[in-house]
Amino acid sequence: MYAAWTVKHKPRTLSEVVGNEEAIRELISWINSWNKGVPKKRAAFLYGPPGVGKTVAVEALAYDLKMELVEKNASDYRTAEAVQRFAGLASQYTTLFGGKRVILLDELDGITGTADRGGVRAVIETIKTARFPVVLIANHAYDPRFSTLRRYCLLVEFKKPTIFQVIKRLKKVCASEGIMADERALRLIAERSGRDVRSAINDLQALAQGRSRLTYEDVAWLSERDRKEVIFNVLRTIFYAKDCVEAKRAIDAADVDPDMLFQWVYENIPYQLTDARDLAMAMEALAKADVYRGRIRATQNWKLLRYVLDLMTAGVAMSRRRSKPSGWVPFRFPERIRWLARTKQQRQMQRLIGMKIRRRMHVSSVRAVKEILPYIRVIFEDNAEMAAGIAKWLDLDEGMIGYIAGSKGRAKAIVRNLGS
Repeated sequence: MYAAWTVKHKPRTLSEVVGNEEAIRELISWINSWNKGVPKKRAAFLYGPPGVGKTVAVEALAYDLKMELVEKNASDYRTAEAVQRFAGLASQYTTLFGGKRVILLDELDGITGTADRGGVRAVIETIKTARFPVVLIANHAYDPRFSTLRRYCLLVEFKKPTIFQVIKRLKKVCASEGIMADERALRLIAERSGRDVRSAINDLQALAQGRSRLTYEDVAWLSERDRKEVIFNVLRTIFYAKDCVEAKRAIDAADVDPDMLFQWVYENIPYQLTDARDLAMAMEALAKADVYRGRIRATQNWKLLRYVLDLMTAGVAMSRRRSKPSGWVPFRFPERIRWLARTKQQRQMQRLIGMKIRRRMHVSSVRAVKEILPYIRVIFEDNAEMAAGIAKWLDLDEGMIGYIAGSKGRAKAIVRNLGS
């Protein structure tokens, strides 16, 4: 069974938390102030963007200081009665063996809104009488709905770590997983994650799955990736939608190119649908979508696009009838996209050579690459003198000669013959 690397490599101690050293020192100082009695601010309000380590910092702190951590998502406790039942009681009574305790209410953003006013008010009342430290976590502390709550809290801001800090963390994960990763590859992952450590580790796992080495070419496609919505969320919606409407909404959840999404769905169907009959139905839907894609390319009739989208979202989603979840299965990056990224320079070189041949032989560049270039390559490998004549006639530069010749030695011999 697969294990998410974000869980497997989750920091246990504060020394393993990425970045935010100042915020962590402030949090430790506040916790230690409880040793001298109840402080003026009985709650700490941690805020900052997702994936910067707010929750994990509190969990690591409790581990380091050997404190009992009572943790819940505040969004699960929307009413005043529910908040009081959990946080109110936990903040008043000691542990079974009289140890220290810290109460954590995560995802406080989910408790806001008109229907939740009672919940926010109950949190404030809990803080006023708390006999143990209370930690609140939200993405946005300065929401007007938290204006009263902020008065009773120590505000601690968590910021995004630096690119260098994210890369350092990714290197540690790679070392633990036995993966040799290029520095440039890790830098690109860190940059495209927006310095979100959790997102970066998720991307690293998907990219490195089944590999012992990760090169820049393996991740180069990320430079063109649109992260307005993570593609994984779109795939999750498609594969686990309960009805057609929900599945079709997936295409609106992110600005994803339909051809790109097609490759993602195609790559992941065999891993997400475990029943052979479900798999056959899903591939049939995708095959029909591909037929429409071909017709669009041939006729430029973009009205057919709606059939492509319906088939590769709702068609695939409704194929899941017998497949049962078998643990966490990571979404895989399409091998076709990896291949295109790795061969981009090669295809560009072939195109340029094809255009040279086209001008001399009056054929299409595509036909030149497919039908003529293989014969030229044979000549370049066997006869340097004749190859030099062809290179001169086609006006090939040294880079093109090297590509066709296939080795530096043969390329040098051909270039020498050019001057003679």
